[in-house]
Amino acid sequence: MISSKTSFIALIGNPVSHSLSPIMQNAALQYLGLDLIYIAVPCKDEDLELVLNSFKKINCKGLNITIPHKEKVFNLCSEISPIANKLKAINTLKLNSEKQWSATNTDVEGFIYPLKNLNLAKKKSIVLGSGGAARSVIQGLINLNLSTISVISRNKSSLDELIKNFDNQIQLQGFLNSDDQTQILIREADLIVNTTPAGMKTPKYENNVIPYGEAFWKSLNSQTIVYDLIYNPAPTTLLKFCAKKGCMTIDGLEMLVAQGIKSLSFWTDGLEVPFHVMNDALKKYL
Repeated sequence: MISSKTSFIALIGNPVSHSLSPIMQNAALQYLGLDLIYIAVPCKDEDLELVLNSFKKINCKGLNITIPHKEKVFNLCSEISPIANKLKAINTLKLNSEKQWSATNTDVEGFIYPLKNLNLAKKKSIVLGSGGAARSVIQGLINLNLSTISVISRNKSSLDELIKNFDNQIQLQGFLNSDDQTQILIREADLIVNTTPAGMKTPKYENNVIPYGEAFWKSLNSQTIVYDLIYNPAPTTLLKFCAKKGCMTIDGLEMLVAQGIKSLSFWTDGLEVPFHVMNDALKKYL
């Protein structure tokens, strides 16, 4: 029950009306019996500093940060974890003892969660897309010790920048989606991860498309695992297409839940909620 003593955690981004985080986080807070609620707060770029400074002064226990603020929030934090620094992106904040923002990023741990028991060490992988989500995915694949990570993108400038970001950790292979060599990569891949928005269900995107079109996937073999970070619709057109080819498929819902569990642990100094609590709440809602 909400009372005059109830504190809150907020999701900050623009837009946030589509977010599933309030559904799963409020289920978890209720399960833990904490006097906390989780809300979504739309915030424009020009208001970010004002909103974060205001939240320091009221009963806010933590924040999730989403698009378009994951990079812009850096200058407003006093402590930044090594993983957030490495990714150049922040998705979780809490107030420290000096009432300043401490920051981390839980996306890598979220991404890895469905893959941990699949024995992917020394295997070959492909990442589709070269935006912000690709950075977390690549770091996760490095952590899982995959032997080859190839990135395929439509955008050469963002592709080159992404590869440069990881120069000190691994030699990434970069290709444009029109490159003939992509068919060899797809044929030999053990894991393909889609980080592009193609297939997402929003007013902005058509949800009946697959990344780079069907012809791009003609060399796909049935032994490949296909992981789409998109979780709405479930399954995506891509995952339906790949399942028909006999592939194991993974959607983005497990990643969403797993990163949410890690964020909640960060806010509450180590409290853990069972995976099924958030996952069941989302499946019931969807």
